[in-house]
Amino acid sequence: MRLLLISDTHLPRRARELPAEVLTEVEAADVVVHAGDWVDTATLDLLEERSRRLIGVYGNNDGPDLRARLPEIAHAELGGLRFGMVHETGPAQGREARCAARFPELDVLVFGHSHIPWDSTAATGLRLLNPGSPTDRRREPYCTYMTASVTDGDLTDVVLHRLPPR
Repeated sequence: MRLLLISDTHLPRRARELPAEVLTEVEAADVVVHAGDWVDTATLDLLEERSRRLIGVYGNNDGPDLRARLPEIAHAELGGLRFGMVHETGPAQGREARCAARFPELDVLVFGHSHIPWDSTAATGLRLLNPGSPTDRRREPYCTYMTASVTDGDLTDVVLHRLPPR
């Protein structure tokens, strides 16, 4: 099962559209995960139309239209792994322990908010992933997104992709 992980698209404020490379990945993915801060409903509509399966949550910059269509926290079983999605997880310091205590039932937690890519594992085995942002790099050198695979109940091939400057 191929996964595409994105977050913090902030369209159309930070960019006019999703990069073509990300849209190509949408078509290739079995599941697209968006960890919040869509900002516009057009992006949600686009990903719902083009994705085989879309799992998303709202973020702090998402207004009532998006909040009416998306949960704050989402859960999904994907290939035998228990995934959770949330936009905010708080400060980096102590994140693993805090998230492991908050989400003890999960194998993988995908989050956003910081625009800073993150890949770590809590002492409990919870894997934490933040794909960064494909449209707003903030203080990071590149805009980013992640792909991964779920194979035989294992998360494999987790790759952070850097997008070329626009």
